[in-house]
Amino acid sequence: MRLKDLTTLRVGGAPRAVWLARTASELAHAVSLLDASREPLLILGGGSNLVVADGDLDLTVVVAGNDDIEVRPDGVVRAGAGAVWDDVVAAAVDAGLSGIETLSGIPGSAGATPVQNVGAYGAEVGDVLTRVHLYNRETGATEWVPASDLELAYRYSNLKFTGRAVVLDIELQLAPSELSIPLRHVGGKQLPLAEAREEILRVRAAKGMVLDPDDHDTWSAGSFFTNPVVAPELADEIARAVEAERPGEGESMPRYPQDGGRVKLSAAWLIERAGFHRGFPNENAPARLSTKHTLALTNRGGAVADDVVKLARTVRDGVRERFGVELVPEPVWIGLSMD
Repeated sequence: MRLKDLTTLRVGGAPRAVWLARTASELAHAVSLLDASREPLLILGGGSNLVVADGDLDLTVVVAGNDDIEVRPDGVVRAGAGAVWDDVVAAAVDAGLSGIETLSGIPGSAGATPVQNVGAYGAEVGDVLTRVHLYNRETGATEWVPASDLELAYRYSNLKFTGRAVVLDIELQLAPSELSIPLRHVGGKQLPLAEAREEILRVRAAKGMVLDPDDHDTWSAGSFFTNPVVAPELADEIARAVEAERPGEGESMPRYPQDGGRVKLSAAWLIERAGFHRGFPNENAPARLSTKHTLALTNRGGAVADDVVKLARTVRDGVRERFGVELVPEPVWIGLSMD
């Protein structure tokens, strides 16, 4: 089996072995055995946030197969690391619980959501995450840890890129409600929960962000670059430069105030103003920007990992040269680097 068969970007070579862990205890046990023998490993959930090298891979893949979901009357939702994240959202909405409906349609597993503090449309997992069940690879301990210990921030936790612990289960505290949280993309309106979920799925599908095996625009790792957070002076400089070339666009540049006086910009907006269009570079390229959304790098059916890397470098370098902003990739890279 190759990783291209287990990831949403559909690139990646063959690991030495694949180990399916069906329970939290099996997942912790598999990791402990491989760590004890110093075997390189990759813990895999939905495979939605990975860019993996081709060829033979010197690692063992441990698949989180514990996919149980528990919804309690008090609004507590507990999910195994291997649960499909959108199934968790659907279960919460069906139970009349609000807090994660704007995260509908995000591919991947529940165990991955706290690692990078998954978010969309003004909400983040960290808003409702109460604790995580971790296997600590340094101490061998298995314990529930409060969300406050994860140092959650925009697309960040102290689990990300460190490999220090493995998420076994997550626990969320949601609110009983007939209405959704305010939907930022429709002016802060609150809709009935089921209607809000359908609206988010519709918006994401229009951008190619809901996985569809028959649509190559969805063969991606999701939003490939995080939205950059910059000094206000740089944001002003970018707005002036774009306004000089495209009157009206610089003045309406998306910008979101952050702690410390900094400003978060839209990576997609920067990519487009740096000259990259939907479908870039051309219709014959094996890897190209989505025809629906410039923030997604897509596999058109025959791409290999190097094709994705070259496209990512081209976009990153183009934005840096045009605006002085370094875009940071969101996916985890296995056996590859942009540098």
